Amino acid sequence: MQFSTDNVFIRVQDYSVSGESFDLLLDEELQLLKTHPQPSLEKLPRYYESEDYISHTDGQRSLFEKLYQLIKRKAIRDKVKLITKLQPQKGALLDIGTGTGDFLSEATNQNWNCIGIEPSKKAKTIAISKRVRFAESLEVLENHSFDVITMWHVLEHVPDLEQQIQELKRLLKPTGTIIIAVPNYKSFDAQHYGKFWAAYDVPRHLWHFSKTSVEKLFARENIKLVKVLPMVFDSFYVSLLSEKYKTGKMNFIKGFFTGLRSNWKAQQNLEFSSHIYVLENAKN
Repeated sequence: MQFSTDNVFIRVQDYSVSGESFDLLLDEELQLLKTHPQPSLEKLPRYYESEDYISHTDGQRSLFEKLYQLIKRKAIRDKVKLITKLQPQKGALLDIGTGTGDFLSEATNQNWNCIGIEPSKKAKTIAISKRVRFAESLEVLENHSFDVITMWHVLEHVPDLEQQIQELKRLLKPTGTIIIAVPNYKSFDAQHYGKFWAAYDVPRHLWHFSKTSVEKLFARENIKLVKVLPMVFDSFYVSLLSEKYKTGKMNFIKGFFTGLRSNWKAQQNLEFSSHIYVLENAKN
């Protein structure tokens, strides 16, 4: 990866915790953005210390949180349908960044053999109450032991991106499937909101992906991108938060129509607010 402090794509602010500003550096070849400076491993957890970090709670304190939880339930069912379609035998499933455990809970109910990885003690405690099983780290897991590995909006949080992809390669069965979901900085809503785009979410998001970057990074480990799917609800969620960051108010009507417009544009250029990437070991 080639990043230079002379090649700043955009300068953005942490609107949810610290108020600090960060540069996003562009790797031209990969079309990948890197948050700069990246917090140290010791300091990074403090940027997650917010009651508003919604993926680490089951909160329904506001209309926004209630809508989020409602949409999340549908999204979880759709995710389990997707992995079952890709791997109908329902084998071993590893979910990295399990959060509060709803996805693995549903997958377990659908007869998948599930195990999760989650660094947040708060989120992990909630997931354990839903009978989700965890491994302490990826290192303790055996080589080539999983039929499906999922990372739902997690890869952007990983400090060592290349090492993480190598671990996915090690853990995946030869006939297995990797499913990655990440925001897309080339979407209409990203361009519309610019520095206020909520999915930049610095410095919790250390990396910012395009379709090119995902395909090229995984190809280095002989993992092939076989399908890209849209996450149509993400444009609405991200647009609502972006309105809040831009104007100080959660403008539901404006956010909704921006999300709608983003999805309409994406029907033509295939650049949705977030994408699901389906990847497999390349055939020799």
